[in-house]
Amino acid sequence: MSRVARDTQLELHLPSTSAPLRQRIAEAIVSEIAAGRLQSNDILPSSRALATELEVSRTPVVEAYDQLAAAGFVISRPGSGTRVALGAEQAAAACALADPALDGPVPRREPRIEDPRWDLHPEIPDASLISSEDWRRSWRAAAAASIREGIAGVAEHPELRRSVAEHVRRVRGIAARPDDVVIFPSIDAVLRTIVQVADLSGRSIAFEDPGSRRARVALQQCGALVRAIAVDDQGLDPRRLVATDQAVYCTPAHQFPLGSHMPVTRRAALVAWAAASGSLIVEDDYDSELRFDAVPVPALRGLVGGEDRVAYIGSASKILTPSVPLAWLIAPRALRAAIDIVIRSSSEMACGVTALALSNLFDSGAIERHVGRATRRYRARRAAFIESLEAHLSDLGDMRGAVVGIEAGLHVVLRLPDGVDDEKVAEELGERGVSVSSLSEYRLLETGPRGLVCGYSRLPERNARHVAAMIAEVVNRQVQRRRLP
Repeated sequence: MSRVARDTQLELHLPSTSAPLRQRIAEAIVSEIAAGRLQSNDILPSSRALATELEVSRTPVVEAYDQLAAAGFVISRPGSGTRVALGAEQAAAACALADPALDGPVPRREPRIEDPRWDLHPEIPDASLISSEDWRRSWRAAAAASIREGIAGVAEHPELRRSVAEHVRRVRGIAARPDDVVIFPSIDAVLRTIVQVADLSGRSIAFEDPGSRRARVALQQCGALVRAIAVDDQGLDPRRLVATDQAVYCTPAHQFPLGSHMPVTRRAALVAWAAASGSLIVEDDYDSELRFDAVPVPALRGLVGGEDRVAYIGSASKILTPSVPLAWLIAPRALRAAIDIVIRSSSEMACGVTALALSNLFDSGAIERHVGRATRRYRARRAAFIESLEAHLSDLGDMRGAVVGIEAGLHVVLRLPDGVDDEKVAEELGERGVSVSSLSEYRLLETGPRGLVCGYSRLPERNARHVAAMIAEVVNRQVQRRRLP
């Protein structure tokens, strides 16, 4: 029988490290649990109260609580606060907390190598391709601007809202006014707000499978009931939606992680379904600007009827760098008042200086120049990596056509033969210095494709053949083991 919950007053002592503030807060709470000052079922202070106590913004506290929930140290339920999970004391004493910057905290163990020699993480662009001159100029201009009050709300960051509205009109075919655009500190903050304003907590959200693990976790932590739908080579099929789905999350321009794009027939059917059912479409326009061999497809938001049923999410983190995590939301106008209330009550406000710098990058044409320059470089790296993979896998007859999702983005998927454990392949590659994600990591369904999600954005052409050879060697070894009697 669980003990009676008690409210707690935390006196946290944040570790003096260079780690992100969210990580330091999370580690301090884990230390309190390990020391027994926080026990199972204890109620943590609200994120706002703890932020006030620590004299920091609320955002890193919310992120720390999310990290602790993902790691299993706490349980967050709407209306019930955040409580220390049963057994958290033993877990806190047994392991440290890892930063989920690469999708998920895990117990820390001694790695065979300190850092991967080749990091093929699929969602991180090459920041070295950014023009240092454009970057410094934009930040100098932002820092020189007058200091503002910075009151949270949908009307904040007018310069960036205007820049984004022009960008999505020109690049994505979305007729949006600056007043339609709302700026957030991160995509996670956007998703948290959508769950609240659309009243999705405790309700079904149809979700692509495999799909974005980060988005799925963000929705689940807010109480949404994620219902996985297996995607095919055309993305999510609207015919698989059901009456109980109150919303659907999808990446139609470039399905993550398989890389397909949703054809116009499915796009129109999806918008028609939302209009008929009164449901909401959450369109994550994942790396839509980075296209190589395909004509850009229109955003769902830009289709007839999309304006009233689609919440469009965009970000520059995949174009520039995750160190600029700002995201924007273009939601149905009927939700604008509710969004304003949520932002004001949560104080999830984007950094004003960062917003001004990003606006300067848009308005000066720096982002457009960067996309052109980066696309050329990524195209060369993609070609070298795919050519090398196909050459080294040519001896395996059942691996022909295994590399998919090559038309756009920052990664490809190497489909593996049935029966090959992609998690074991990824683990063995990690031991050899190649950090790569298994396709199974992005799935909720027990059945589905197996493969490796390989980012090539930071893999120089000269190293492609060597890395591809190691991948092929490990895959071949797993295939041979499968064939043994």
